[in-house]
Amino acid sequence: MENSKAKGLLIVISGPSGAGKGTICKRLLQKHPELNLSVSATTRLPRSGEIDGVNYYFMTKDEFKNKIEDGDFLEYAEVYDNYYGTPKSNVEEILNSGKDVILEIDIQGALKVKENSKNGIFIFILPPSMEELKQRIIKRGSETPESLMKRFKSAYKEINFVSRYNYAVVNDEVETATEKIEAIINAEKCRVDRLKHSILDSKEDLIHEQLYD
Repeated sequence: MENSKAKGLLIVISGPSGAGKGTICKRLLQKHPELNLSVSATTRLPRSGEIDGVNYYFMTKDEFKNKIEDGDFLEYAEVYDNYYGTPKSNVEEILNSGKDVILEIDIQGALKVKENSKNGIFIFILPPSMEELKQRIIKRGSETPESLMKRFKSAYKEINFVSRYNYAVVNDEVETATEKIEAIINAEKCRVDRLKHSILDSKEDLIHEQLYD
């Protein structure tokens, strides 16, 4: 008897700016090429070297708005007169094929995804301390004193949303944080409610063998 294929896992990784979620996702993908990083859609123009369907799905504003009306985004937002969003159909196609999807996204977007994807795994990346977070933002060298303070205050407020997530991982060292996320993914794959279809198939196979072998 053919076993039914289990859906892949939707792994949503987010946290405040400077927590290091992008670095952790990059390391996860290096270690696990079988994971799929969700590609976002945007209405901004492609930058030099960017490829449609690889870096982003590039759309006109009319195309993007039509997809909003059709409900084809897990989440979307307007940022500096351009739209950004996560195409629902692309993510669902990968998940339905049994493959896992990583969605690296800001906190506002993650909470919106949670409203639409109850079975997702939501992981919040925390800095070791607020002082360390501040130093990481400073080291980027792209902030004025005013924008630095604004970003730091925003991060301080965003940390309050950690209670809305399933898991919290402190990013004191990238490799250690990555290993913790690997452990979370492995544990989630062993949950009975995720394995129930394969368990039932195994029971049916056993009954079939007992009756006809």
